[in-house]
This record gives sequence, structure tokens and C-alpha cells, in this order.
Amino acid sequence: MGGIAAIARQSGHQVTGSDQNVYPPMSTQLERLGITIHNGYSAEPLRDSPDQVIVGNVMTRGMDATEYLLSNPTQYVSGPQWLGDHVLRQKTVYSVAGTHGKTTTSSMLAWILEDNGMAPGFLIGGVCHHFEQSARLTESDAFVIEADEYDSAFFDKRSKFVHYHSRVVILNNLEFDHADIFENLAAIKKQFHHLVRTIPQDGLLVVNKEDANLQAVLDMGCWTPTVSFGLSKAADYWVKPDPSHPDGFAIMQQDEAVAEIVWDIPGQHNQLNALAAMLAAQHAGVDLQQSATSLAKFQNVKRRMEHIGTAKGVTIYDDFAHHPTAIETTIKGAQTKHPGARVVCVIEPRSNSMRSGAHAAQLPQAVSCANVCFLVYPDWSDWDVSAMKALKKQGVLMVNNTQQVLNQLVNITQSGDVVIFMSNGGFDDVFHTFFEKLSK
Repeated sequence: MGGIAAIARQSGHQVTGSDQNVYPPMSTQLERLGITIHNGYSAEPLRDSPDQVIVGNVMTRGMDATEYLLSNPTQYVSGPQWLGDHVLRQKTVYSVAGTHGKTTTSSMLAWILEDNGMAPGFLIGGVCHHFEQSARLTESDAFVIEADEYDSAFFDKRSKFVHYHSRVVILNNLEFDHADIFENLAAIKKQFHHLVRTIPQDGLLVVNKEDANLQAVLDMGCWTPTVSFGLSKAADYWVKPDPSHPDGFAIMQQDEAVAEIVWDIPGQHNQLNALAAMLAAQHAGVDLQQSATSLAKFQNVKRRMEHIGTAKGVTIYDDFAHHPTAIETTIKGAQTKHPGARVVCVIEPRSNSMRSGAHAAQLPQAVSCANVCFLVYPDWSDWDVSAMKALKKQGVLMVNNTQQVLNQLVNITQSGDVVIFMSNGGFDDVFHTFFEKLSK
């Protein structure tokens, strides 16, 4: 929603907004754009009779602002629909969908197009180091968007991505998530197929060959050319690690290396993200080697294994991982980048799915490769007792607040350790506080 606000401002509109607990980098980005944020969801800002209200999916019935909106003749629309109708319909849209990796892959694709002179517009759920903001509108025909499967608004339960008029779509992966709005995996597959139904015949689907759930979606019907990516030559293009460099890899087509990348971004998942972005960029006329040259310069997105600093020999990262699969791949990526290091992960189960305990059964496996793991949550009463026992048996330390974590971390960490803080929220800025404590 902050990105949509930024694009509306760049389009010449006067923009204000209401939200709760806004934190950097989005809060500072909106301030720079001159967008006033009202704290909370009071109806008061709506009494100024705005021409249109764009409603985010955090809004529910019973909130003062929502009830005022429905009781008055003010025009309102969901964020995705406003964006689709007023911006994306006129663009060639490159959408990145999937349970994991959307922000990183979108940033990679936007950077490839930028580095090759296309100056794309974009809307990304994070801030890439190559751009000053997470969203921008340009004169370019190309627009890159992070295409989320979450619902659009309380009055529009369709997934956001069906509004985007996409021409090129990356399907990164598909797992069960968002337990607050989807009953099961089948319901998510159905929404992904709604997206597939909207892609024209002269478009392109870039599909992860490793994911059986995505194949099941395509089996429901596909009317668009596809190109697959993966970890073996069963895919049209695949990634082959470079044994001489821990973060180097080749892009393979059958047995032929068609491009090579050496960078400092850890994790096999990021190699797959890169390949997906490169294949989408081909549709824009950027060949694979050009994309590889661009990605060799790529700096990762803020809050995606963002290096906070090193103090007393302890390396500290902040990461957005909040699903068991993402947590596991992040830990393994850190182990690859820091061979032999002791990895300590500190996880805030903040998403609706995590808070409800929907992923609790998967967490023991996800964190099993970490040397030490903390879960930080104020109230564990919603979690299944058997899942709690499994986590404790795994050695997971369950605490109620960040102060408790800080007290223990300062005592147990030692030179050579890697500490990763994982949350899709502000997490009380605990990663910076820990860095400052260790530095002193």
C-alpha cells in the first residue's frame, strides 16, 4: 500500500494515508514523498471528503474508518484494482508470483532492466539497494510488480495478482500459506490458476520445474508459452554451482553453459531467483549473458539477509523470512556463506499463519540445521501443545519478548558466530539493539 501511495503521488495526486505502527524503510520513504500518515484507523481523515479512498486488505468491518466509508457516498476501491485500472493497463507488466522470493526476484528483474537502459516502473514489497524507493512510475513501457496471492480487500476476496494485466509471469513456487484467508492448498492453487487464465497468448510463463504444485496449476489449463527453470536438465534452463566459488554458478541449457555469475549473495534459492529473472528479461530483449553481467553487480534487497554489522567477531543479519521453508533456506544459505560458523537464529512468528500456529508442525524441521534457535512471541496459548513439545524437544528456546532474547544472546554468542533475526515486521529493531550492545 505504501508503494501504491508513492505511485499515486508520482501521478500528481495529493495523497494521505492511515496506518498503524509504520516503520522504516517505508515510513521514511513516504515522508520524503510528502505523504502524511495518520496513525490508527479513525474515520477522522475521511471527513475531509477525499475524491477516492484506496482500501488495503488490513481494513476490516468494525473499524471506524471502514464503517464511515460504507455509510457515506465516498468512492472506494481496492489497491490492486486501482493500480490495474490506472497504471498497469497501459504497461507491459512483468509479474513475480510465488510463496517465497517475490521481493528478491522482482528486484533482480527490475535491476536487469534498469542496468540495460529500460528504466522500468516497478512496485516491490521491499527496498532494493539500487533504487531509492520501493515503487516508481516512469515513461517506460515495462513495469515490474511483486504479484501477491493475498486477497485484495474486505470487499474483494480475489488475489491481488488477478488485477495486474500481466504479460510475463514468473511462478517461483507454491506452498500453503496465509491460513487466515485460505482454507487449504487447493484454494491457493485455484487463485494461481485464475492468474494463469489472465496471461495472453503472446506473453510468457516462467515456471519453477522443481515445484509439483505449480505443475498441478498448469495442468488445470494453460494458454501461454512456458519456459522452465530448475536444478537439473529436466528444466529448459538450470543452475549449476561453481565448485571453485561458494556463491558462483552457471546457467545451463541442457549440457551447455550459456552464462556465468559470480556474486556474494548466498543460497541456492537466490540462484533460482536469478535464473527466473533472467528468463523473464529475455522477453524484454535482454539476453542471458547481459542479464548475468547485470546480476554480478546486484546488491540484495534490504531486510533480505541484510548485513547489520559485525561486533566482537559476531556477524549479524536481518532477514524477512517468516515461513518455515524460507527460514530453512535462509539458515542453509548462511551456513554456505559462513562455513563452519555457529548459526543462531531468532524468529518472530508474526504473520497471521505463524501466530495461529498453522506452521508450527513444520518449524522443528525448518530450524533443525541451526545451532541455536529462539522463538519470540508474547502469548503461546494459540499454539498446538504437541507442536510446542516438538519445538522444545528440538532445543528451540521459546521466550516472550525481545529483551529476554537480548539478555541471553549477549551471554551465549562468541566470536565467529552468525546471528540471524527473522521477522516480517519491525521486530522492535532488535537487530540494531543487539549490534549496539555487542559493540559496547
